[in-house]
Amino acid sequence: MNLSRSSYYYTPCLESSFNLAVMTAMDKLYTDHPYYGKRTMSVNLKKLGYDVGVDLARTLMKKMRIEAIYQKPNLSKPSPNHKVYPYLLRGLKIERINQVWSTDITYVPMRNGFLYLTAVIDWYSRYVIAWRLSNSLDGMFCREVLLEALTKGTPAIFNTDQGAQYTSMEFINILLSEGILVSMDGRGRALDNVFVERLWRSVKYEDIYLRDYRDGVEVCDGLKKYFSFYNTERLHSSLDYKTPFEMYYGRSECLLK
Repeated sequence: MNLSRSSYYYTPCLESSFNLAVMTAMDKLYTDHPYYGKRTMSVNLKKLGYDVGVDLARTLMKKMRIEAIYQKPNLSKPSPNHKVYPYLLRGLKIERINQVWSTDITYVPMRNGFLYLTAVIDWYSRYVIAWRLSNSLDGMFCREVLLEALTKGTPAIFNTDQGAQYTSMEFINILLSEGILVSMDGRGRALDNVFVERLWRSVKYEDIYLRDYRDGVEVCDGLKKYFSFYNTERLHSSLDYKTPFEMYYGRSECLLK
């Protein structure tokens, strides 16, 4: 079902119906305004009728793995066991497939809970190479989606953020063993990973928010259909109205049928 194995062993803490409603509202606000921090988020939530203070906004944003996009002073240090790599993509001209891949995690709201979604995307073609759902933020599902993607190709550069899932040696060693250069976003600069951010916006506004999925089974089934549509049918103006599949494989998917 394209679910991470970790989903079967992890028992999530249940959220109240109020928190779930707030998190859904926060997800929509952040998708539209990724520069909203905890204070601005709190103010806007109150305007929507949710009595959410700054402390709760901060707690839920951390749970959802979102932070405001802006340059911040370096007030925290990474774990000494987790090496942070420089951002390699500034000013780089993207000219071919498998030149740059990137990945990220996003929050997926459901009527009865929430999941986390990760995907690996090729920057040149916008092709979604692999994706996974999980109900925890452990690193296993991130490594699983990376290993699946590497069965389909090998990038020259792989870009991530500085989350613990990506700075762990288990994740980094997979990339280094394939001779792949590691690139990481600057702290608080999610737009360094711009193509994944655009993907999340498309997924949410074209599928998740419209479908209002009830549970994980519905989300998984729905995203299978959406990513198939996104890769093989959805035309991109930035790709001269071709599909990501056409750009990545050099031919139309319909020719394979």
